[in-house]
Amino acid sequence: MIIENKKKITKNLIPLFEEAGRISLKLRKEGLKKEIKNDNTPVTNGDIQVNNLLTSKIKKITPNIPIVSEEDSANKSNQNLKTFWLIDPIDGTHDYINERDEFTINAGLIINNRPEIGIIYAPAKKRLFYTYDKGMCFEISDNKEKKLNCKKVSRKGEIKAVSYSNKLKPQIEDWHKKFNVTEYVKMKSSLKFCVIATGEYDLYIAEPRACEWDIAAGHAILKNAGGLITDFESKEVLYGKKNFKNSSLILKRSALL
Repeated sequence: MIIENKKKITKNLIPLFEEAGRISLKLRKEGLKKEIKNDNTPVTNGDIQVNNLLTSKIKKITPNIPIVSEEDSANKSNQNLKTFWLIDPIDGTHDYINERDEFTINAGLIINNRPEIGIIYAPAKKRLFYTYDKGMCFEISDNKEKKLNCKKVSRKGEIKAVSYSNKLKPQIEDWHKKFNVTEYVKMKSSLKFCVIATGEYDLYIAEPRACEWDIAAGHAILKNAGGLITDFESKEVLYGKKNFKNSSLILKRSALL
């Protein structure tokens, strides 16, 4: 897919994500309806309504590209996908339910098993991130757009990490020691990819957990901003794996870490 087409698709989706964000916040203010899914994770009417909005619009824009969404069974049994969308309508549903601000709305376009387009919107924080090609990675906040390049904004000598838990597992602690991490903060949604792309943080490490729709959009954003994404064995992270399960992850702001 040529860069002009990727740019057009991405730009056409930005107003959709802003609308989805408004809907998610409105539903939360009105009081969410919650259920527990078969995998024992929560889902709300906000997840479902945002999913329906995103998938219907994306189908119109790219009718020949399959969609795999966390909240939709369509295409989840297809193990031979090469080019497809991965959508997480509400990433960080616990945060969404509990009135926290870090939940995000995510969509990533996978082309030949690699993430190329990524859009992430954190509506409660009013921060929107998008990318469509290498070096073409941006944040929109306060009606201003800035290009992202992973340039460090923390103090020299600090190595700041994000973690999905306040309590680190021994394996993750060992990795933090290896990279001389000086502090870490808990961050559960895909916002963690974005704050590494902005240079606010330097590192994120996770053992195999969650699914590809949780990370595809963030992977595209961080990669195209100049960050590095591998598994624990320094191998490239590809998409369309069995059951769309994630490998281990190491996200780095810079190769110098």
